[in-house]
Formats: sequence, C-alpha cells, structure tokens
Amino acid sequence: MNTNYQSLFESFSFKSGGQLKNRVVLAPMTNFASHPDGTVSDIELDYYKRRSKGVGMVVTACTYVTANGKGFNGEFGADSDEMIPSLRRLADVIKEQGAKAVLQIFHGGRMCPPELVPNGELVSASAVAAGEGKEPRALEEAEVEEIIHAFGEVTRRAIEAGFDGVEIHGANGYLIQQFFSPHSNRREDRWGGTLEKRLSFPLAVVDEVKKVVEKHADSSFIVGYRFSPEEEETPGITMADTLTLVDALAEKDLDYLHVSLMDFWSKPRRGVDNTKSRIEYLLETIANRVPLIGVGSIHTPEEAVKAIEAVPLIALGRELIMEPDWVEKVEQGRENEIATTLSKGDQEALVIPDALWQAIVNTPGWFPVVEENQR
Repeated sequence: MNTNYQSLFESFSFKSGGQLKNRVVLAPMTNFASHPDGTVSDIELDYYKRRSKGVGMVVTACTYVTANGKGFNGEFGADSDEMIPSLRRLADVIKEQGAKAVLQIFHGGRMCPPELVPNGELVSASAVAAGEGKEPRALEEAEVEEIIHAFGEVTRRAIEAGFDGVEIHGANGYLIQQFFSPHSNRREDRWGGTLEKRLSFPLAVVDEVKKVVEKHADSSFIVGYRFSPEEEETPGITMADTLTLVDALAEKDLDYLHVSLMDFWSKPRRGVDNTKSRIEYLLETIANRVPLIGVGSIHTPEEAVKAIEAVPLIALGRELIMEPDWVEKVEQGRENEIATTLSKGDQEALVIPDALWQAIVNTPGWFPVVEENQR
C-alpha cells in the first residue's frame, strides 16, 4: 500500500465501544430491490455482500418504521416483528464480510408515494405539500408520539436481528427533517413554531432510540444520526438552523453524526457567510464532542485522504457502486485499477439490482456512464 493512504486504514473506536477496522463507510443508498411485502431479496443480499468486504461499516438503505412511512418501491420494511428474520439475513451477510452492520431507520412523511402507503394518505408535520406533490395530513399529537415509539420499536428489532447499530435518518427531506423545517412544519403546538420547538421531534426520536438501546443492547451498539445542512425552499432550513440542530445533537451522547452532501467541500447557501465549507462550520460547532462522517463526490484515494484530514470517517456511495473493491485495491497498492466510471455492460459484474441499474443508466449526470466496457 502507498503509505500516503495509511490514514484510511487506521482502526476507529466509537464512544459506545464499537470498533471499525478502517475509516471507510458504505453510504446508505436505496436500491429498490426488496420484495413487495417488505422482505429483503436475494439480489439485495448479493449487492450488499459484494460491497461489505473492504469497508469498516455498512449503513444500509433506509427502512420504514411504520406502514405509512414507506418511501420507495422495493424498500425493505421493519415495521413489525415479522420482519426480524428478513432483517437478520441482511445483518448476517454484511457482518460475514467483516464490516459493522448499521440499519438506517426512517419515515418518509410527505415524500412517500401515495400508492405505497395505506389508503394513499400522506402524513407530515403540517398540511404542506412538497413542491407539486400531494398535500399531506398534519399528524395528530398522539400520532406523533406513536411514530416516535415506532422508531424505538425498529431499534429493538435491529438489535434482535443482530445489527451492530442504527442510523436515524434525519436527512433528505423525510419526516424527521420535515419536523425541523420551517417550510414543512407550521405547527403551533409543542412540536413546532419556534426553532427550539422544531428541534423537539428529532431530539425525541434520538432519546427514544437511546432508551431502547440502553434496555435491549450491549454497550457497543452504535447509534448515529444523518442530517442535511440546508433546504432550497423559503422558508427553509438554513445553515445557521442546522448548526443549532448539530449543537443539540452533539450533547446527546451519540456515536456519530453523518452529514448528507453531494460535494464534501461545498459551501453554505445562506444563514452564515460562505467563506468556509459546510464541513468546517460543522466541525467548529461540534467541537470534538461527537465524530462526523463526511461524504460527497469522493472518488480517488487522494480525495479520500484529503477528506480524512478533516473528519474521522468518510462514506463512499456512488464510488462503491462503480468499484465495489475500492478499499481492497487501495490497500493492495492497486489504486491505478480503480474504476471511476461504469458502462452499460457492467451490471452483472457489479451485482446491481435491475431497478437501481435502470435508475443509474437513465438518470443523466448521476453516474459517469460511458459506452465502452473498461473492466
């Protein structure tokens, strides 16, 4: 191995005691491959098996905590105890490859396709549609409590299924973010109104998850939280709002925070000046209280090393779809063999489920798709 890349392969210990063999994480990415009943499919297991050997930790695609939170076709479920055997299959496959298995848990809220939820009824913090989407129904206060409880129940199922941790999905415009956002949360009860009240739901979910972990898991069980730093809408989440959220989360004794970015070094849009990157602002606010996982357009080992100089852990998403052996090739000094594109003939070699493959090749600009097979 090139000694310049040594920092990527240092082990890492979380506050809880969980240990990773290196600093590279498989980012959570929806693959649209589960069965209609919410159970994990064989091709999904093969997809994770192919990408779990080199990394220190795998964060799975998100799983819904209640039936009215299903956000994607082909998403696997965790909303009942009947799903535990399915979840166990996934945890086992990841752990057998030597990586920690972390289940990402979420509720889609107003972002759910109506055809995937009971009676086509969307729910959210308030009756505010996302763009041209269907208007959701504002959750009653008792329903808010039920969903918080559901996050705890899914955490218990993750523990029983053998996962090493859970990641609370508070990013990408889904329900937890909807409660934090002044765009989607127009409530006037204890769950909305002021910035402080808009923090209530995310923090209540964290508290519920940690309570369940304390009761049902051993001390090494990992709990993380993923967030998006800004929203385009006005009103919407600003970078200043997110720094308030992150400051509160840093006091919650979590194992890590995970920022959702398309570009690791991107700069803020509003709320703070743009003389520094979002990562720099986040690290200043966190002040070494909790580890931050960075992500976003990291493809080469050089880019990864530069990122790891700023944060203790990096997540790779698209790059590990294109190059499942990325970590091993860097470790073996074969970095010149790393693929940073894919061609339309690569699906079988890369073990990519059909629906995800169709999304990759038919979404311009998402992946660098080339005509000629380079493998």
